[in-house]
Amino acid sequence: MKSISVHGIDEETEKKIMERAKIEGRSVNKIVKELIAKALGMGDGPPDNRAMFEDLSGVWTEEEEREFLDSVADLEKTDEKDWA
Repeated sequence: MKSISVHGIDEETEKKIMERAKIEGRSVNKIVKELIAKALGMGDGPPDNRAMFEDLSGVWTEEEEREFLDSVADLEKTDEKDWA
């Protein structure tokens, strides 16, 4: 595979690329190759951005989801006395 050097990248672009690489835990090289491929219409579809939000929302296992749904199941019931 050939290598390409890109000269004269402005500081803001460099900063955004570096931030994205850090957030996604990937190399700068991989990020740049992905960006170029997408710009040329060669991407494999929309990016999976879930990893960027794991620290905010987390990811539940099926067991954790079941536990949560069981714990809030009674909240889905309507007590007619409350609406009289």
